[in-house]
Amino acid sequence: MDSALSQIVERVRASASDHRPLRLRGGGTKDFHGGAALQGELLDLRPLSGIVSYEPSELVVTARAGTPLAELQALLATQGQCLPFEPPHFAPGSTVGGMVAAGLSGPARASVGAVRDYVLGLETVNGRAELLRFGGQVMKNVAGYDVSRLMVGAWGTLGIVTEASLKVLPVPPADATLRFACTQAQALQRLHSWGGQPLPLNASRWRADAPGNAGSDGPGTLHLRLRGATAAVQAACRSLGGERVPDAEAVQAWADCRDQSLPWFAARPPGQALWRLSVPATAPVLDLPTGVTPPLVEWHGALRWVQAAPEHGPALRAAARGAGGDATLFIASSGHESMTAGRSTLKSPALEQIHARLRQAFDPAGIFNPGRLDGIG
Repeated sequence: MDSALSQIVERVRASASDHRPLRLRGGGTKDFHGGAALQGELLDLRPLSGIVSYEPSELVVTARAGTPLAELQALLATQGQCLPFEPPHFAPGSTVGGMVAAGLSGPARASVGAVRDYVLGLETVNGRAELLRFGGQVMKNVAGYDVSRLMVGAWGTLGIVTEASLKVLPVPPADATLRFACTQAQALQRLHSWGGQPLPLNASRWRADAPGNAGSDGPGTLHLRLRGATAAVQAACRSLGGERVPDAEAVQAWADCRDQSLPWFAARPPGQALWRLSVPATAPVLDLPTGVTPPLVEWHGALRWVQAAPEHGPALRAAARGAGGDATLFIASSGHESMTAGRSTLKSPALEQIHARLRQAFDPAGIFNPGRLDGIG
């Protein structure tokens, strides 16, 4: 065990003994998430940095938690490989450990899978200061409970991710982005129809052309990214029509979508929060509260970003659950009231009990990121 890791283990042991909470932090690029007040003594995980191993022919890379995500992706690019789920950076300094802990995926998630689908194994430190390894470096290494994937999206509440082994994929040989003028209902209908065809769909996003009420389905623009074999992409472009977006413009726009720096996100008015509505891709246009502007739709209809005041939280959650999904607070508006307005319990008492038992098993003293998930539901 090297000095950086041993120091972290000793810090956890001391904190557990004294019941002193720890706030786990890598690059801090996702501190905004959920609006919960971050608590505990800061534990900087960036010293745990570096690529442990990389086998391009095996499509496997292992990196320490503090490794900058940009550094990992640059290394993969030299071999024509990538993390196909397009993890968001949000700002410079995003780390591999933060990517795993947050479990957030980018525009291609609906087509290629989520972060947890590419996690092969993890090294972690639990609340008893025990260094544990789960999974390995091959997909068939899992027997029984898949603890590695359980850690994905737990936001550090179950333990400290110190090292991650990930499956990577070759960069597809071709991609193209098409643009279509259509309403939200038309976009959803087209995406649903295209999803049943042998097309190399990779990512999509729709936004209204002008601010308005979410209840009125006005004109908008659908962007569709095709990615795969050159012949398949070219054939899809011919059959689908639309306007081809210049490649350089498309690359930048998808990166901005991934990192929420598109004008739609930047135009969020003061006092409004950003809500994430996860619904079935086949769900129709949602009946959102009066005064809420039309959403930005991603993931072929399965992800709908909504900007709304905190008091609209219950109505947004009701609309999402009515469609078979759920709504979560992604970025709170300013003020204490806005940070607490989005809080809710899990979907059922059974899930709450499972969550509590997991926390007790992995972090019996409750020292890891207390309150980190409180503002999200």
